[in-house]
Amino acid sequence: MGGYCVDVVGTLTVGVGDCLSSPAAAAGVPWPDHLRSSIMGSQHELPLDTPLLYLKSEEAFAGLSSRERRYAHHLSRASWWGSFIVVCQTSPESPSIFNLITRLLRSQPIDTLKEVALTKAGFTEDEFKSLIIYYSGVVYNLGNYLGFGDRKFVPSVSREKLETLIRASKANLEAPDVMQEYMNQALGPMYNLVENKRFLGLPPNGITMYFTPNCTQEDADIAKEYMAAKNIEAWNSRLLKYEENGQTIYDIRLASVEKESCEGLTVDVDEFQGHKIRVSRGDHSYFLKKMIEELQLAREHTANDLEVQMLDKYIESFSKGSVQAHKDGSTFWVKNKSPAVETYMGFIEVYRDPVNQRAEFESFVAVVNREQSRKFDTLVERAEKEFLPLLPWGSDFEEDVFMRPDFSSLDILTFASSGLPIGINIPNYKDVKEEQGFKNVSLTNVMAARTGIKGGPFLSESDHALREKHGALGLEIQVGLHELLGHGCGKFLRRKDDGSLNFDYKKLKNPFTGEKVTFYEKGENYNSCFTNLASAYEECRAETVALYLGFVDDILDVFSVAPDDREDLKYVCWLDMMYAGLRGLEMYQPSQGKWGQAHSQARYVILRVALEAGQGLVTITETTGPDSLPDLLLTVDKTKIHSVGREAMGEFLRKLQIYRSMGDAEAGRSMFEKYSEVPSDGPYPFSKWHEIVVRKRRPRMILAMPNTQLSGGDVELVSYPEAVDCVAKSWVDRFSPEEFEAIETALSAFVQGWTK
Repeated sequence: MGGYCVDVVGTLTVGVGDCLSSPAAAAGVPWPDHLRSSIMGSQHELPLDTPLLYLKSEEAFAGLSSRERRYAHHLSRASWWGSFIVVCQTSPESPSIFNLITRLLRSQPIDTLKEVALTKAGFTEDEFKSLIIYYSGVVYNLGNYLGFGDRKFVPSVSREKLETLIRASKANLEAPDVMQEYMNQALGPMYNLVENKRFLGLPPNGITMYFTPNCTQEDADIAKEYMAAKNIEAWNSRLLKYEENGQTIYDIRLASVEKESCEGLTVDVDEFQGHKIRVSRGDHSYFLKKMIEELQLAREHTANDLEVQMLDKYIESFSKGSVQAHKDGSTFWVKNKSPAVETYMGFIEVYRDPVNQRAEFESFVAVVNREQSRKFDTLVERAEKEFLPLLPWGSDFEEDVFMRPDFSSLDILTFASSGLPIGINIPNYKDVKEEQGFKNVSLTNVMAARTGIKGGPFLSESDHALREKHGALGLEIQVGLHELLGHGCGKFLRRKDDGSLNFDYKKLKNPFTGEKVTFYEKGENYNSCFTNLASAYEECRAETVALYLGFVDDILDVFSVAPDDREDLKYVCWLDMMYAGLRGLEMYQPSQGKWGQAHSQARYVILRVALEAGQGLVTITETTGPDSLPDLLLTVDKTKIHSVGREAMGEFLRKLQIYRSMGDAEAGRSMFEKYSEVPSDGPYPFSKWHEIVVRKRRPRMILAMPNTQLSGGDVELVSYPEAVDCVAKSWVDRFSPEEFEAIETALSAFVQGWTK
């Protein structure tokens, strides 16, 4: 998988949610309906102390040549046009919410809108601030569900007050019919927190745009089997189910500018296992067309032929809906080593598809930090001969040749997706990775924003002091090992396109059973076999690789860790992982019994493995906080991580990799789901503690990103000083009034026709 995400949080928020773990709740006393409703609402609101920060890239941008700045400008514009695809991929109401509040904010200065809110709509200062924070959350997550956790968030201000403000606004004065239409489409769903609207997921238990609402798991399985049989990959598609001439049609809809039939890509109607299946195209056509216009302009400012070929293939892919063209573009991208301006765009990450096959659109533009990048060169150079052989599964389950990745440390200029990771390993196409290699990128300015936030619950003061001292370097090492070696290691046993196997079937045995190994047949891949578990399983494997190799002093030498600091740094890396596992419990959804975030589930699983190892390696103790409410204390025994910890993680990692290599989803799922359980009793009653973790959660930061604008023959970077409205202002400035009108029209058209 592609992105390394951390739980980037800010200051502690205290509110009605603090009632969640009262002694009454702990004793199992039922909550009154009105109080439970308030508690649920608080979990689905963005707190007033949400950190709204500006992602700095001025120094990196200033170091570019004029040609490079023009290249970056057009790529950024393409990315922002593509961001509306994510809005359409998030929820049915996200496009209408964007249209409604963006028009409200762009029709008059925010300060004058605030005056209207206070004087004519009965808003308090905090309520208007909460509305700006809500909108900032919508445009940062590109929808009204959190990119990290898939939880719906709603405005803190009442619907009645918001509606009053809208009717008193300049936007309503200028276009009352338009605003009324947007209110009709957005306001009801915007505030709706019924059970099956609270989280993303497959109907009827959640919301997804990758399937129409009438689709079930059985329908998803039919589509998966058909696509495997026809060797179609699902990255840029969604599944529609509808009636036509009295028959049920499964329509696999590809994202593309072109809408007409195309041999080799579309299928009018196909019979499969008694079902009628169609492959059509034309999804997100308008936004892909606008992207292509900018990519064609960027093409005039490329640095080399590889960038030209890359953009040409992106254009072909987005025009036709061809995954193969995007793979070809990815190949040129991988070959383009350490460019001054780095970019990657397309349908990349499958985290949000309930069955982990269809990908969310993503596009980033960044400037390479060459000095920071050089320190990883040695790690890559020594990986194949020195570090990968240390992993606990042996050469039979390791790649025959390690495809040395290109590692770059980047300062992000533009990131259009549902959230910003701090590290990325891409492309996600396994065949491209095996044959051409891959790239790892560390997002330096995002990491800097994250490490500037201190403190947190559940740890002792001494542990907080160690994290503050070593946390930044520990995170840098963890991300490097996770992305460079974690995602880059391990073999898939598979049948190649020519029918041969990429391993010796007569020789290789399953080390756990002694029988012949299983493998991936043509048309199968990791995501199609491990389905909804694929993302969390792979992130867990990469995290465990990083934790396991973090013991190696030769690796710490690469990062210039002083000998006197090594044991403390190793301890902090383990502490951080266990801490992330505990705090990640927030992302568990008790009502549905499932996890809402792959990275959080992965870290929780690692915590459970460490607790199972016993011998005092990791301990979680229930305590009472200064507010007299239940609290938790997490401790890690520094003396046990080299022995008990390393042995436990080594055996767990061996199973993770070998099940993955063989495509043994049954064994892998059985193991992984056992550790993913959230027990209600025993020494570690995480189900009970879930309430404590939710109550003590802290808001995630929201980042404003700069805009670029042409000025004469050059490009200027438009910055936004950190303030409550910095994110909102950056978005209001992002497009011209005429462009916003066209955006609204395209989003409204999608809302009207997304199930057809």
